[in-house]
Amino acid sequence: MMNRAKGRRMDTLEQRWARLAPHTTMVGPDDERRRPTALLFHGCGGLRDHLPLYAEAATAAGWRAAIVDSYAPRGWSREYAMATVCTGLQFHGDKRAGDVLATIRGLSDHPLVDPERLVLAGWSHGGWGIMEAMSAECSRPCLGVADPGAVSLKGVKGAWLAYPYVGIGAWNRMRAWRHCPKVLAVIARKDHLTTVRNAERVHDMVRGCGAEVETWIAEGSHSFDEPMNAPPMRHDSALAEESRRRFRAFLEDVAPI
Repeated sequence: MMNRAKGRRMDTLEQRWARLAPHTTMVGPDDERRRPTALLFHGCGGLRDHLPLYAEAATAAGWRAAIVDSYAPRGWSREYAMATVCTGLQFHGDKRAGDVLATIRGLSDHPLVDPERLVLAGWSHGGWGIMEAMSAECSRPCLGVADPGAVSLKGVKGAWLAYPYVGIGAWNRMRAWRHCPKVLAVIARKDHLTTVRNAERVHDMVRGCGAEVETWIAEGSHSFDEPMNAPPMRHDSALAEESRRRFRAFLEDVAPI
């Protein structure tokens, strides 16, 4: 599939959100109350069946959840993304960060979202994008958008980072964060993309800005909570259930209902 975004002028945050909004699924309690909201960003392979389960966990905690599809607005299939994004050929974490910022900007105006109580949740590539958004200092166009400074991170109270990509291609992984919310970082013991030592070193850096960072070393592979087996990645249903339990507990801790 062709990259339909090629040749496009750099979006403003408003324009990026206009593209993402039709492909963002909102779930949560059936009421009109402004509630804390988790923004969910998928891995490099695109939306998979495990993210709606995390959204259900958020709903059970009294939160809303927004599942953001970064690929549908760009016309990318899973096969295309696997061949180009997962291999590092394009759409690195710094560019994904533009989607993160645009979603914060867009959902902060949503009548059902409390803009002062947001959690960013990212899996693998999505976690990479969140970390780039937290650390980048932009006084001019960067992160794939023309006006990255046009959104405040003040309402972001937490970050859930599920086996975020912090390998050699994540050049800025040791760059200090400019916004320091509470963090729960999931490290996969058998992650083929990073060592536990490297992941812990990165998360220690995040602690350096004053953030409260909890790490959980899950005894599984990268993407252990995704319902697929693609060696060396293997699904572990027990670990996946525990991960969702911890996700819900994290949300309840960040903003009790």
